[in-house]
Amino acid sequence: MHNVPVVGHITLRYWASARSATGVAEEQVSATGPVDLATVIEAAVARHGGSKRLAEVLASCSVLLGDSPVGTSDRASVQVAPGQTLEFLPPFAGG
Repeated sequence: MHNVPVVGHITLRYWASARSATGVAEEQVSATGPVDLATVIEAAVARHGGSKRLAEVLASCSVLLGDSPVGTSDRASVQVAPGQTLEFLPPFAGG
């Protein structure tokens, strides 16, 4: 039996200023197996022309992986698998 890589998509959902910076509410990126969150973010920025603004916005976002907050975890240590959803939530003003 051959080891065939799992090919799928990771769904990225953008809210507020992240949505404004990308111009889309949601997109999918291809993945052949688990990839770390830092790499997903780099790919999203590259997909949008290397936008410095987008990189800054995503760096300031709270991130949900499915229903679980990533929190202050090192983004390079958070594994995201095909089929999962990431939500990027910029800081909101007010209260």
